[in-house]
Formats: sequence, structure tokens, C-alpha cells
Amino acid sequence: MSSRTVIHTSNAPEPVGPYSQAIRTDSLVFLAGQVALDPATGELIDGDVQAQTRQVLENLKAVLAQAGSALERVVKTTVFLADIADFAAMNAIYGEYFTNEPPARSAFQVAALPKGARVEIEVIALLK
Repeated sequence: MSSRTVIHTSNAPEPVGPYSQAIRTDSLVFLAGQVALDPATGELIDGDVQAQTRQVLENLKAVLAQAGSALERVVKTTVFLADIADFAAMNAIYGEYFTNEPPARSAFQVAALPKGARVEIEVIALLK
């Protein structure tokens, strides 16, 4: 039987509902979607979709580190955008974080995101 471990770090925002930051199994870690919340305040950061994308990816990095993984181990991302017109701007920052052999990805426009965020990203990663 596989193990299932809840992952939590104070270096990423606290969940805004009844869910875990991530769940680690024997070989994979599944991260909940992150929006651009400041881990220190729990508030959405000021800024455009690029600033928000950067904060989201920093939050994801923190959860991955706590789980024993890293961005280089991500195999799949799902990007949710409040406005698909922000795709190119989000993609510019995303590409700074995934420079070599980027993961598989899906991207969607959604009707709304928590706390009025412009972008949310969830990931699945291999463990080290």
C-alpha cells in the first residue's frame, strides 16, 4: 500500500479552505493550486499577472522544497487565468522558472479565481 503524507510549510500561504498545500505519495507530490498570496500576510500581492505569476511560482517552490522535490522535478502543471489575454505575460515569467525540459502543461481561462487573483497554478512533481 502506498503512503500518503500531508505537506505543510509556513513558507507558502496557508490554505484558504479545507485542503492541504500538498500530498506526498511514495513517488509523487501533488500540489494544490497556488494564487499570489504573500505567505507572511495571507493577502493577494499587488501587481499585474507577471508579478502574480512570480509569487505563485515562489509559493510552489516553497511547498515543493518542503515535500522533498523541486521545480526541476515537476512533470505537469495546470494554469488557470482570469483572462486568457494574460497568457503571453504569464508565459514570459513561467518560462524563467522552467528553462530546460519544461513540464507538460494545460492552461485555461476561468470565470474567477480566489481572492480576485489573475493566475493560479497547480503542479504534480516527482520526488527526489
